[in-house]
Amino acid sequence: MTKRRLIVSTGNIHKVEEIKEILKDLPIDVLSKKELGLEKINIEENGKTLEENAILKATALARKVEGMVIADDTGLFVEYLNGEPGIHSARYSGVDTTDEKNNIKLLNRLKGVSLENRKAFFKTVIALVDEKGNIVTVAGECRGYIGFESRGEEGFGYDPLFVAEGYDKTFAELGEGVKNKISHRAKALEKLKEEIIKILEDD
Repeated sequence: MTKRRLIVSTGNIHKVEEIKEILKDLPIDVLSKKELGLEKINIEENGKTLEENAILKATALARKVEGMVIADDTGLFVEYLNGEPGIHSARYSGVDTTDEKNNIKLLNRLKGVSLENRKAFFKTVIALVDEKGNIVTVAGECRGYIGFESRGEEGFGYDPLFVAEGYDKTFAELGEGVKNKISHRAKALEKLKEEIIKILEDD
C-alpha cells in the first residue's frame, strides 16, 4: 500500500522539520513545496484573518499537487499594542524584512512598557485540504509575554522575545524539544494529527 502524501505549503524549512517531527508516527509522507520543486509558487496572503490566509495558501497549492495539503498562518498578538503585529507578524517591519528587524521594531514599540503590560499570545491556524477538496481548520494558542531583550539562539521569528506562561526562558532558549511540546503550532498540529487520523480511517 502506497503511503498518502501530505504536502506542506511553506518555504520555511524550520516549520517543515517541526511538522515532520510531530507527525512522524503517522503512515504518511510529509513533503515540502521545495521537495516537489514548487518553491516558486507564492500566494498573496491578503486575507483579513489567520484562517483566511491559511485556507488561501492551502487551496492554491492543492490545485497543483496530488495528495493532502496543509498550510498554516501564525501571528503574535500583543495586548498592549491592540493585537499588533497580528496577521502582519511575518512582515511587521516591511516586505523584505528579517526576523531581527521585526524583533527590533517590536521591542521599540514596547519601550518603557512594564512586564505586566507585555502580555502576548501566539496563534497558529492550520488549514488542511484533502484529496477530495474538503477543508478543515484547526488552531492552537500559546500565551506568555514579550521579554525586554532578545535571548537565545534557537528557533526563528519572535522566539528570542517570547516567554511562555510557566517558563522563564524564551522559546529561543528552551530549544526545539521543549518548544515542540508547548508551542501554538504544536497544539494546532496535535489537533491536525487527529483530523488526519480521521481521514485515514474513513478511507
